[in-house]
Amino acid sequence: MTRFAIDPPALLAIVRSGTPVHPGHQLVAPHAIRTAALELLLAEVEAGTLDEAGALPLHESMTAVKIRTLGDRVSRGTAWKLARKHGWDSLGDAEYLAVGVLQADALVALDAQLAARASGIVPLAPLPALFSA
Repeated sequence: MTRFAIDPPALLAIVRSGTPVHPGHQLVAPHAIRTAALELLLAEVEAGTLDEAGALPLHESMTAVKIRTLGDRVSRGTAWKLARKHGWDSLGDAEYLAVGVLQADALVALDAQLAARASGIVPLAPLPALFSA
């Protein structure tokens, strides 16, 4: 089994694709992933690029994606250490990287900033890796 950490844009890409994650893979992420992905949908609705009738089914689909979410003391502590080591002023990206370091074989990050920060910390994998063995 391959464990992939995913970021909120990757979660949205999974549900938008309509393709199930390969059953041999496990997804992991911080507890806040679904809220963060829902905030991305809200931003699309507010920008007028998606209507509410289109956003709500995507939200429902997100809740059906099986993700092991983490928010334990070790994950938070690792996020803190990463943020301090790299001089980041927020723990947001550090949480995804911490989960990647502690629980995943690779990170699927569609957020460009998170992907750049992952360099040297956790290996990256492309989105299609989630759908094949």
